[in-house]
Amino acid sequence: MQALRRFGRFWYDFVVGDDWRVALGVIAALALTYGISRSSAPVWWLLPLSVLALLALSVRRAVRAR
Repeated sequence: MQALRRFGRFWYDFVVGDDWRVALGVIAALALTYGISRSSAPVWWLLPLSVLALLALSVRRAVRAR
């Protein structure tokens, strides 16, 4: 049971890391990209744009916290 708990903590720390908002944003961006791609619309640009926006928001929050 202890090994399973450590395995879960590892994946939580790996995926969520320091900011749960970024992890949630990435999941939302992936889901949105998948949903739009099912309609055969070109959405290759959505993930890079989402990553840039999430990075900017994360850095802004970190700077404001200091």
